[in-house]
Amino acid sequence: MRMRIAGMMGLLCLVLLATASAGDWPQFRGPNASGRPQGEAHYPADVGPDKHVLWKVELPPGHSSPVLSGNRIFLTGERDKKLLTIALERSTGKTLWAVEAPYKQLEEIHATASHCTPTPATDGHVVVSFFGSCGLFCYDLDGNPLWTQPMGPFKNDFGAGSSPIIVDDKVILYQDHDTGSFITAYNKNTGNVIWRVDRSEFPRNYATPIVWNVEGKKQIVIPATLRIIGYDAENGKEVWTVGGIARIVNMTPSIGDDGRLYAPCWSPGGDDTQRIEAPKFEDVLRGDTNKDGIIQLDETTDGTVKTRFTQIDRDKSGGITREEYESMLKVFQSARNGFLAIRPGGSGDITSTHVDWRFNRGLPYCPSPVFIDGKLFMVKDGGMVTVVDAITGKPSLERRVSGTGGYFASCVAADGKVFMLSQRGRLSVISAVDDWKQIGSADFEEDAYATPALADGKIYLRTTGHLYCLGE
Repeated sequence: MRMRIAGMMGLLCLVLLATASAGDWPQFRGPNASGRPQGEAHYPADVGPDKHVLWKVELPPGHSSPVLSGNRIFLTGERDKKLLTIALERSTGKTLWAVEAPYKQLEEIHATASHCTPTPATDGHVVVSFFGSCGLFCYDLDGNPLWTQPMGPFKNDFGAGSSPIIVDDKVILYQDHDTGSFITAYNKNTGNVIWRVDRSEFPRNYATPIVWNVEGKKQIVIPATLRIIGYDAENGKEVWTVGGIARIVNMTPSIGDDGRLYAPCWSPGGDDTQRIEAPKFEDVLRGDTNKDGIIQLDETTDGTVKTRFTQIDRDKSGGITREEYESMLKVFQSARNGFLAIRPGGSGDITSTHVDWRFNRGLPYCPSPVFIDGKLFMVKDGGMVTVVDAITGKPSLERRVSGTGGYFASCVAADGKVFMLSQRGRLSVISAVDDWKQIGSADFEEDAYATPALADGKIYLRTTGHLYCLGE
């Protein structure tokens, strides 16, 4: 019976992915954030900045990944302190239009981030772009504004990272920041709020939601601080939750061909051997020189508190209250890193009933894994690749690729190949076979943070200065 249900769920998953046209890559990580294109095509492994280049164009800086619909490419960038949504002609890379998103103040961002980190989403009728500094913007495919939802800047000195997605007639956006966290569904055509759910229990997180089709109903899945939630896409009601995960989640989960949810969750301090140790509030308060019961930055010498002061000070008042401190202390104590395989069909707390396996070794911080042929491929900083068997949750291989250094771009896969792009712009291509080996490498000589897009045998690869279209 379980095998039959899993098979049915796999078919539903494939139907959901097939709602995107074969040549489209409509959102962050492609069809339903799978990291895999629709359709069969050959993708060359020996690409590079001067090999198999169909075209190359300059772009303003930005970390958003390219999305594809028809003969259009959409992405965002910042030029002369202007936040832009940009449309390119897919066949040539020619700029068709660029529309500015006005703002009053640019938000604070992490040193490795960008004001244009979230990736746009499109369904072939509209394109939506999100900028943490000013909100959500919807355009038609010719760049004509349709509606705007102002918001931001948020209280989060790392900036915004999660991308919007389009589900039927809804634009889904979730934002977890140190205060004011939420998930909202907007009408795709009008921008009106269909439903909104408060997520104030969650501090900063950066994963992009995905859609899980369970028993004919669509769920919006979000992994975040200490627990994963599945929301009913129609009304926003919480359907199920799984607890015992990391304190900050950057990686986007995926649905396997077997219908299961694969959710990787890792952040510093969540491994059994490396915990974040922080003193009790009373011990830190001993340095409270002005005796106001609030911890100022210059009133503590504890390294854990100092290095994470802005995270613990959730309201950004410049001081840490007892409530803020004890809330974050609980997060430090409860956080548990892990890669989870979750079976569909549960309701309520399904932590003990629907988690089929949990894997804890070699997990990345930012780049999401990709599911292909019953295996999960992931790469972490240093270029260490781990391949996990999706059925058993056991690692089949752990090996290093030539592209060492940091990784922000997620893994993508097609044609029996997995593409991994490092922060320094080094592309590693490996074969997705049982005894995998590296079959391609290239140095694009510019930093890279965006996840490549794959469609129709072409690779759309963005560096900090250019967009490449690679193929034969």
